[in-house]
Amino acid sequence: MWGAFTTPSSPAHCYLGLSPAGLIRVVSPFDAVTQAQLKRIRPRGHWHGPAAGWEFPLAAADALQRQLGKRFHIAPDLEQWLSWSRHPLPPMPSHRDLVASADLQQVLPDGRQPLRHQRSGVRWLLARRGALLADEMGLGKTLTALLAARAMVRCMEVRVLVIAPVGLHRHWRQEADAVGLSIALASWARLPGDLPPAGTVLLVDEAHFAQSIRAKRTAALLRLARHPRLRAIWMITGTPMKNGRPAQLYPLLAAIDHPIARDRRSYEERFCQGHWREQRGRQRWQADGASELEGLRRLTRPLILHRRKAQVLDLPPKRRALHPVELTEREALGFDHRVDLVVEDYRHRVRLGQVRSDAEPLAVLTSLRRIASEFKLPALETLLSRLRSDGQAVVVFSGFVDPLVLLHQRVGGELLTGRQRPQDRQRAVDRFQQQDCDLLLATYGTGGLGFTLHRARHVVLLERPWTPGDLEQAEDRCHRLGMGDGLTCHWLQLGPADQLVDGLVASKAERIDVLLGPRRIALERQSLPAMVRSCLQAA
Repeated sequence: MWGAFTTPSSPAHCYLGLSPAGLIRVVSPFDAVTQAQLKRIRPRGHWHGPAAGWEFPLAAADALQRQLGKRFHIAPDLEQWLSWSRHPLPPMPSHRDLVASADLQQVLPDGRQPLRHQRSGVRWLLARRGALLADEMGLGKTLTALLAARAMVRCMEVRVLVIAPVGLHRHWRQEADAVGLSIALASWARLPGDLPPAGTVLLVDEAHFAQSIRAKRTAALLRLARHPRLRAIWMITGTPMKNGRPAQLYPLLAAIDHPIARDRRSYEERFCQGHWREQRGRQRWQADGASELEGLRRLTRPLILHRRKAQVLDLPPKRRALHPVELTEREALGFDHRVDLVVEDYRHRVRLGQVRSDAEPLAVLTSLRRIASEFKLPALETLLSRLRSDGQAVVVFSGFVDPLVLLHQRVGGELLTGRQRPQDRQRAVDRFQQQDCDLLLATYGTGGLGFTLHRARHVVLLERPWTPGDLEQAEDRCHRLGMGDGLTCHWLQLGPADQLVDGLVASKAERIDVLLGPRRIALERQSLPAMVRSCLQAA
């Protein structure tokens, strides 16, 4: 038994505690003998420098005890976790009993009956302690997860905790009430630090919020995911790899305890082109590439369920229409002048050696996209006038608030941005859905998250977001269960910046399709810095 924990009073103190991500943290002054001992521990840990020390998975606790003996004290929170690990919860009921308790043929109080793909999704979840439900947007993932969680509650002593953006809490409460399930809700901004001893089923909505391994909220989620009193964790997102980078998928795989995510360095070397690179005189670890996607696809398929609408639903078709924007001679002069000012300023700083990374070219590209969005507004007004005169309901998406505010002043409609309070956003959506207005103007970050907008028959994208995930999130707010006729997505395009981003989205979408798509495809990737340079040269 390790000694009782005392707060370290000097840098020489040696102790073990829990890291923010739920790993065993080993802290001590640098000592060659101790370092050699720690390198031999299995499962192996990672050295994060003298300040943070080593981090090991909880499974390494016995090996650490044998090696370090009584020299290291242990923190109370870690001691509690180890005690729970030594006294685990009772075994789970059989899969057959869980599925029987789900009662999937029952009609819900609101008259709905789970669809075939939802019933199969429930059975799939109940067979897995950790899983990623990655169906396309609009397939009813919320109801699927709640039905599975209800079966768990009926079979054992367990509570259901849902992590979701605040704006989606109302939707989760409504769906939970519809299945007669009591849930606790937490937001991504305030994740709990602990779970109750009796056991918890954790439902993580918009799980792509944890795609950055360095983010504090990702660490907080992983701490819950590694908790000894966790019964099951089901991650829910239609975009598990929004930007086409396997590094974004790693935290989600770690949360569901996928075997390939138990060693981060090995994962990054194999799937993220991980390597050491000299940067500003220092060696830095780079892992933002993509490699062996076919192998990643094969290894992750047992724990990732991804189905497309076309596979399971008979929805009306979705089509995309490209609208190249033609400027008047006067507008073209103004557009070219503003673009020239931005590009020439960038080139001047390049000549002076002030541009040292790809971050600045991307900032320049964002400026070009913002300028293009403003100059596309007259064409957008013409398109909206035609659609609305035909009695069509329309949703407009943009990544920039200012063009939407200006458009709102000119043509009216409902505005939906992050500057509004959650209740005001919901009221705007309700007014649109209840036919009080025929136009909704939304940013990708707000309107593309969780809202159902299936009244619209037309979606207009003033410009495209950087990632295929955000693009699909926006379009599929309208292309979902309950819609009437088909959906037309209008893409307005002006200048090389729009052409570059549209090409970039297509390139990233190919990566994602290799991992999640129904068939294998050949992949040709393009270098983003090279694409940015090409755009700036063409501008």
